[in-house]
Amino acid sequence: MRYGVLGPLAVWDAEGRPVRVPEAKVRALLADLLVHGGGPVPADRLIEDLWASDPPGGSANTLQTKVSQLRRVLGRERVVREPAGYRLLLTDGANNRTNGPNGNDGNDSTDSTDSTDSTDGTDGTDGPQGTHGTHGTHRNGVVGTVDALEFEELAERARAHREPAVKAGLFAEALALWRGPAYADVAESLFARGEITRLEELRLAVVEEHAEARLAVGEHMALAAELGALVGRHPLRERLRMAHMRALYRAGRQGDALRSFQDLRRELAEELGASPGPEASALHEAILRQETELATPAVGSLSCRTNLPAPLTPLIGRREAAGQVLARLDPGADTRLVTLTGLGGVGKTRLALAAAHEASGRFADGVWLVELAGLGATSAPDDIAERVITTLGLCDTAATEPDLDDLVGWLCRAVADRELLILLDNCEHLVEPVAVLAGAVLSAVPSAHLLLTSQEPLDIPGEAVRPVPPLTLPEHAGPAAIARSGAVELFVQRAAAAAPGFVLDADNAEAVATICRRLDGIPLALELVASRLRTLSPHELADRLDDRFARPDVRVRGLPDRQRTLRGMLDWSWQLLTEDERTVLRRLVVHADGCVMASAQAVCSDAGLDAGRIPDLLSRLVDRSLVVREGDRFRLLESVAAYGAERLVEAGEETAVRARFVTHCTELAERESERLRGPDQRRCLERLDAETVNLRRALDLAVARDTAGCAVRLVNAQAWYWFLRGRLTEARRSLRAALAAGGEAAPAARAAARAWLAGIELRTSGAGTAVAPAGDDPTAGVEDTVLRARLQWFVGTGLTGGGHHREGRRLVEAGLAGARAARDHWGEAAALVELASHAPGPEASAELGAALFAEAGDRWGRLRATRALALAAERGGDGVRAERLHREGLHMAEELGLWTEVVEALTWLGRTALADGRAERATELYGRALSVSAERAYSAGEIRAEIGLGQAARLRGDRDAARRHLNRARAKSRTSGHAAHAAHAETALAELDPLPGA
Repeated sequence: MRYGVLGPLAVWDAEGRPVRVPEAKVRALLADLLVHGGGPVPADRLIEDLWASDPPGGSANTLQTKVSQLRRVLGRERVVREPAGYRLLLTDGANNRTNGPNGNDGNDSTDSTDSTDSTDGTDGTDGPQGTHGTHGTHRNGVVGTVDALEFEELAERARAHREPAVKAGLFAEALALWRGPAYADVAESLFARGEITRLEELRLAVVEEHAEARLAVGEHMALAAELGALVGRHPLRERLRMAHMRALYRAGRQGDALRSFQDLRRELAEELGASPGPEASALHEAILRQETELATPAVGSLSCRTNLPAPLTPLIGRREAAGQVLARLDPGADTRLVTLTGLGGVGKTRLALAAAHEASGRFADGVWLVELAGLGATSAPDDIAERVITTLGLCDTAATEPDLDDLVGWLCRAVADRELLILLDNCEHLVEPVAVLAGAVLSAVPSAHLLLTSQEPLDIPGEAVRPVPPLTLPEHAGPAAIARSGAVELFVQRAAAAAPGFVLDADNAEAVATICRRLDGIPLALELVASRLRTLSPHELADRLDDRFARPDVRVRGLPDRQRTLRGMLDWSWQLLTEDERTVLRRLVVHADGCVMASAQAVCSDAGLDAGRIPDLLSRLVDRSLVVREGDRFRLLESVAAYGAERLVEAGEETAVRARFVTHCTELAERESERLRGPDQRRCLERLDAETVNLRRALDLAVARDTAGCAVRLVNAQAWYWFLRGRLTEARRSLRAALAAGGEAAPAARAAARAWLAGIELRTSGAGTAVAPAGDDPTAGVEDTVLRARLQWFVGTGLTGGGHHREGRRLVEAGLAGARAARDHWGEAAALVELASHAPGPEASAELGAALFAEAGDRWGRLRATRALALAAERGGDGVRAERLHREGLHMAEELGLWTEVVEALTWLGRTALADGRAERATELYGRALSVSAERAYSAGEIRAEIGLGQAARLRGDRDAARRHLNRARAKSRTSGHAAHAAHAETALAELDPLPGA
């Protein structure tokens, strides 16, 4: 037997099957014995624990009855009586010491006399000591029988290991044992409170140690997000707070890290009248000084190199299949393209994700999930490449490349030297463009592997097709054989989640087997039907399924047998819904990538269905497994979405619901647009990131329906977001599509879209781009004075960046005048900073721009202003101030994820360190610049970093290292077309003379 106390009380047999312990008092008895860790518990103590101050008449006999019931469940030999009391045998064999015939309940009548032995210590205990009652050799024998002991043992192993990655893995394995609050069934019982407190303290300590280990392997970005809520629940735990502060600092959020310390100081003063300890105070000081020891460790981190979602449930019935897929994904394997095929709902994505998770440690540059379900069927290879570029975080780099019309080719060049695995999910509607992309990547990137899920293969050379069948069906045999079926295992797990307490037993095993056979072992069908056990017994459910599938109306012509099964299951689930539940389900399908509650309310409600009812209806659909909740988003599985789309058309609502969806997305984008220029900028970017696929779907629908009014409003609202995220190719394509759409659109809105497009094209085209004739204003026709001034600045900066300084300055100055006339402080700040960046002179303009951006709370604007001030300080000879400003700019760029800006700041700081003769500091800075540049495929940054590292090596007197770095810079310059950098590398190599042949 194995016992679980880290959550609701649970018992499993030797084969891992749940064992049901009936009746609350029997469960409490078992919990009490487990609290004592296998040590003896006197009968009078048990009576007091179970019935407190109100014991039943004949309490000794009542206790004896409960013991007998527990023995019937666990086995007569596992609950024994000794002079000191009852105890639970946690191991077999040597420890099975008894005092008389253990199973003879008739000998238990003298339990009440055992109280005199309550603390005799004969079994290594001194009263209730929790799991400490099992120690030494005895403890070693029981670790695997109680999850709490296993948790402690894993934590001890983690602490003993020196490798941070291994420590993190062991701590994670320990924390995964927790299924909820410890001893959840008896949390209010006095006998359990001490042990619950002890285990909870141990858990929090392991959480803290796990966070520290993850920091050591570079997982600061994830921890910065994850630890916030935990710190909020435990605000006085300094060790936890310090881990969060370090994660925030390394994630580029220095201000948040400092605010967290101030929160700790306030909480301690208010709650305890105390101050933070010396370690927390020292960390605070180090963050203020930006000490180098706080920098991100050089050790790579798997979690920083993947976007795979954490599995919500264990993989069931597919372990062998996952192993077979994993074998094909070995970096040294001949096969580099594996396609998992099968009908919808069979579990292709779940199997692919499991294999990809297992393969994470094999690919130095990560494993990446690219979801293609949201792309339209008319998408081109470049559209898919753009999705991959976005997933890999290369948008910012791509935005620096002029004339970027071949995204597939650019992607191949950007990852040419990488060893990575890309999982392309849901490819069936994009077989041709995916085949083009896959062929290009496999040809150009020798160490790239692709894993695909699709209902049909690509049929290209080198593809290994792996059909994914349904789960194994149960044999016509006894309960033990039935339980080994993958289909039964999945059904039982989902049924237990839907109907707590459900277990497979001899009475229901055959009925469960019938259900799984009737549903052909299709995972989605099994999940849908499992929730019915809330109201039906397994036998009733099996009978209903037989009746259901015998009816002629569920036999859909032209579908394979298994697909007919899934269709029949969806039909039945649909018919069991209320009319309002059906309405919400079919209307949700317009969302290409799930939605938050507010979006569901906006799109699913109408005159006949009030928005206030949507949350309850959506909750019911989640309970029925028709909708999946992930955090604050609600999603439909692929097959359910396809079914819902049919029902939407059948109801005649497709046009109206799509129109509401487009309107909602347009209004959402417009609301968020202005917030992108204020203190909510970072969260706004995250919200728009989450809605990107839905916004693309809305634009596609608006263009397809020839509703140019909505299309133009959508692109105007998103243009600044696209710019901030570096998605200039998407911006250019989307603006062109909206302007070409049919239908009426306000002339002023069209004028704004043309101006945005002009500014984007100036940034995505070469230096020879045509310029508007002198005197022309690309923003003419824009009626909103604030927007027009901002667009004059935007187009003007594009002209300046392309080398057209006179024309650019003219437009920026016009924007400055317009912003001041309209009293738009943001537009005024942007124009002032731009003018100060390109014209030597007093710092007043940049200072005012910085103050206005700070007042607005725009971090991107503050970054621009800080850079302008740094350049002004450098021109004025104030190197100390320039360095401080560049450091501030570095942290802002890291926080915003503007990685090319990060590289520029690092190389500037490296150059300053070289000028001051600080070779070690320069090496550190250029090394960080090289690492970021390589990760983001920023070739210009890689070259500058290599040159800087070569110069730092020369300063240290290491000419061999200098030559290696400079030769790499020269080679990279030639292959990437950066002629100016090649000349710089040649000059630096020449300066290594007087060595011959330099």
